[in-house]
Amino acid sequence: MPTTSSQALQVLVVADPGLPSRRAASIHSSLERYLREAYGVTTTLYTRTDTVYLTPERELALDAVEDLRADYPDVNIILILTEIPRHTQGDPLIAEVYSDRNLAVVSCPTLGAWATKRRIIKVMMSSVNKLVPWDPEATTRKFLLGWSNWSNNEDSSHQSLHAHTITGGPRLIMGMTIANEPWRTAPKLSGALAAASATGAFGIFYSSIWEMSTYLSTLRLLSIGALAVLVMVAWLIASHELWDRPVNEGLATVVMYYNLSTVLTLLITVLALYAILVVLILLGGLVVIDPAFMTQQIQQEASFTNYLDIAWLSAAMGVVAGGIGASFDTDADVQKVTHGQRMRQRVYTDNSTDADDTVESS
Repeated sequence: MPTTSSQALQVLVVADPGLPSRRAASIHSSLERYLREAYGVTTTLYTRTDTVYLTPERELALDAVEDLRADYPDVNIILILTEIPRHTQGDPLIAEVYSDRNLAVVSCPTLGAWATKRRIIKVMMSSVNKLVPWDPEATTRKFLLGWSNWSNNEDSSHQSLHAHTITGGPRLIMGMTIANEPWRTAPKLSGALAAASATGAFGIFYSSIWEMSTYLSTLRLLSIGALAVLVMVAWLIASHELWDRPVNEGLATVVMYYNLSTVLTLLITVLALYAILVVLILLGGLVVIDPAFMTQQIQQEASFTNYLDIAWLSAAMGVVAGGIGASFDTDADVQKVTHGQRMRQRVYTDNSTDADDTVESS
C-alpha cells in the first residue's frame, strides 16, 4: 500500500482484451487526472491488456495477476477490469477490493450498457479510496456511489460492491450483451448471410410473392417477420449448442444470465440482418420492378407501400433460410459470441486440460 511519506501514487489497470480494453484506454487520461486531483500527489496510471484467467474452481486467478508486479515494480495498486460477469450473495457483483493485495477487481458487464465510462471511473475511484491511506478530499465525494454500497466480508481485508437487487440483474444482462458485441457477430455468420440474401432476392423476381404481400394485412406481415426472427434465433442456439445448463440448482441464476444475454445478443444480430435485407431488397425492387408491370400483376395501383411489403415478406423468407445456412458456419466462431464459451476457454488456456462444461461465476 502507498504510504503517506511516499507522496506518490502509481496505478496499473489490467483490462481483458476486447471491450474492457477499449474502455480502459478511453478513460485513461480522465482517470489519471481524477486520481491526481483527488489525492494531491504525483500520480502515474498504466494500462495493460491481458486476459484474466480462471482456476478450475472458476475463481479468478489473482496470483497470476500478482506476477505482473514484476513488470511494474513501483506500482502501488492494481485495478482489474474484466468482462467476466460475477454474481455472489444473490446479487451481481460490481467490484471487489483486496486490501491485503492492494488490488481491486471491477466487472465490466455489471455496470450495464450505457454511461459505462462514467461508471467505470466511479467504481475505480471508489475502489482506490479503499486502498490508499489518505483521507479522500472533497473532490472525491462526487465519485461515491449512490446506487450501491460496499460491504465487508468475513475477511476484513476483503470488501465487495454489489449491484442493487432490482436493477442489478437487467443491467448485468445488458452489459453482457454489449460485451458479446452483437454488431461483430453478423460477419461470423457468412453461411447465414449468403442463404438469407439469395433467398430474399427471389422476392424481387417472383410475382406470386408480390401478390401475396399485397393481400396480407400489416399485422400478419409483422407477425411473419417476428416469427422468422424467432425461428432463426432458436435455430442458431440449437444448431451451435449455445444454451448452457447448470449442473446444480445453486448455479441456476448465474446460468440464466448467460442464456438471456445469448438470446438478446442473437436477437439483436438477427434483427440487424432482417433490417439490412429489407433495405437491400427494397432498393433492388425499386430498380428492377417497373410500377406499371407491378400494377398489372397485383391488379391495383402500385405504390411505395407495395414495394415495402414485398421487401418485408422476402426478407422474412431470407431470414428463415439464413437459419439453415448458419448450419454451415463454424461452431467455434459462433460460440465465441457467448460468455459461457469464453469463460470455459479461460480455464482451458490457463490449465491446458479439459474441463467440464459447467458455467460458473467467480
